[in-house]
Amino acid sequence: MLIGQLAAATNVSTKALRFYERQGLLPAPDRLPNGYRDYHPTAIARVEFIKQAQGAGFTLAQIHGILAIRDSGQAPCAHVDALIRDRLEHIAQRMAELTATRDALRHLARRSGRLDPSDCDGYCHIIEGLA
Repeated sequence: MLIGQLAAATNVSTKALRFYERQGLLPAPDRLPNGYRDYHPTAIARVEFIKQAQGAGFTLAQIHGILAIRDSGQAPCAHVDALIRDRLEHIAQRMAELTATRDALRHLARRSGRLDPSDCDGYCHIIEGLA
């Protein structure tokens, strides 16, 4: 199938499909005598998997690793499980950081409401003097 047909079947742009190919996510397709790409019908499932994995928060590098394991004939499930656990830990840490940032900003917003801008003689007295 031509790249436009693959794009239509997967709702992915031809530009993205070429990018996936350059990144090694899609194997290089055969070429027709006119030079056009000729994708095997199995490319549809592969592109749909890439989209699903991206939707789950995996990076293209991680997806490449998953596909490489599958392409070697092995099941990537243990590897995916480890990626999921690592990602969940990262998200938990990031959520804690964001919660702390939100709390600090709320404190600054309350402080800002109590301070008179005409009394500011440093960089910014809303922020200065915080411990």
